[in-house]
Amino acid sequence: MIKITKRAELPKRQEYVIRAIAILFSLICAGLVIAILGFNPLAVFQQIVLGALGTELRIQQTIVKAIPLIITSLGILVAFKMKFWNIGGEGQIIMGAFGATLVALNIPETLATPLALTAMAAAAIVCGGIWAFIPAIFKAKFGTNETIFTLMMNYIGIKWVTFLQYGPWKDPASQGFPKIANFTPNAVLPSLFGVHIGWIFALVLVALVYIFINHTKKGFEITVVGESIETARYAGMNINSVIITSMLISGGLCGLTGMIQASAIERTLTATLSGGYGFTAIITTWLGRLSAPIIMVVCISFAILLQGGAYLQIAMAVPAAVADMIQGIILFFVLGSEFFLTYKLSFSGIQSRKKEVA
Repeated sequence: MIKITKRAELPKRQEYVIRAIAILFSLICAGLVIAILGFNPLAVFQQIVLGALGTELRIQQTIVKAIPLIITSLGILVAFKMKFWNIGGEGQIIMGAFGATLVALNIPETLATPLALTAMAAAAIVCGGIWAFIPAIFKAKFGTNETIFTLMMNYIGIKWVTFLQYGPWKDPASQGFPKIANFTPNAVLPSLFGVHIGWIFALVLVALVYIFINHTKKGFEITVVGESIETARYAGMNINSVIITSMLISGGLCGLTGMIQASAIERTLTATLSGGYGFTAIITTWLGRLSAPIIMVVCISFAILLQGGAYLQIAMAVPAAVADMIQGIILFFVLGSEFFLTYKLSFSGIQSRKKEVA
């Protein structure tokens, strides 16, 4: 009989070994699938790496994909640390972009770029925070299911922006095409070393979130509430305040991602702006073990996989479905390793039979 029990905390060395084995098995399995489909596995993996890191331009594109993943994952981290399952990253990104666009479309072109971008970032953080605050207040006051609530908020946010895109904010100069006007130059994030300065935001936020979670009173309260609400209540913590504060921060960070994507990438507002980053960030946050520095490494690795997979379609005429399949196989094994990091299997029936024979 197989018995599943929760592990005590694993030694770091054993944790690394389990992860390495999972990655090795994922590559072997992905290689077998690639070979069955008639491609050379080694050539495919080589092209993935070259597609993500082979030239300066490709490295820049990989970083561009990593930036929204990192910042959104940090937002998800704050909520997940409290065991508030925020699945609403997509909607919070969209609403953050909406707030930034609301400012961008109404500021004068003569306003200094730093002031314009600061106002846009502030509006994005506020709108993203409000979008996360709504399910938080319902959770705190009425005990609603935050998973379903935040998930449904995604679709409301997307449909709201779609309405604006096809209706009130439709650009008259777009010749009937459902498009919101482009941002003026002072509302566009500048670049540094060939990549928009969102990468600086990402690095700074990794440090700030790490300090907040590990070295502040509010971060400690969030961790305690996540581990045991009863313990937090016994210690005199205001549970509702902790829930609302953490979700405001979580939604605000996701909203900032929306501002960066709207300003630096799209240079306007679109209903598809979030690009699935809100859902992908759930995976990278779990893989990062709710640790800001590890999350950054995981997000960069995932961005390499995304960029390399996109390049693979061009370099080897590999169908998009195959590239997605490779990503899925690797994720399946890596996420599966989390089970063995948290639980251990014991075969009690075999052990008891051995004792009977003895």
